[in-house]
Amino acid sequence: MNQSVADGYKNNRVGPILRSSDLTEAVIEAAREDNPGKEVRVDDKGAYVRIDAEGELIIRRETLERSLGRPFKMAEFEINLGSFAGRVETTNEHIRFYFQKSI
Repeated sequence: MNQSVADGYKNNRVGPILRSSDLTEAVIEAAREDNPGKEVRVDDKGAYVRIDAEGELIIRRETLERSLGRPFKMAEFEINLGSFAGRVETTNEHIRFYFQKSI
């Protein structure tokens, strides 16, 4: 077993796993804009897209509205959310993926 696989349990990456839709590109854009200085990783698997960052990832409604060019309710985000990594906190203004403790 190589070392990166053996250390896989040590990762602190968090974020949404979305079904591919018209919302996906807007979420990617918002994740990058709302998390300056963080590496936001995107893994497109065709039917779904995993978006993650180290420790915490915030996506704001206002940023999604700008990216989509239309009003947006955060409940619409949850409809497209297939799964996620980390813990999740949702409000009418943002969704936050995080870990309380780091490994």
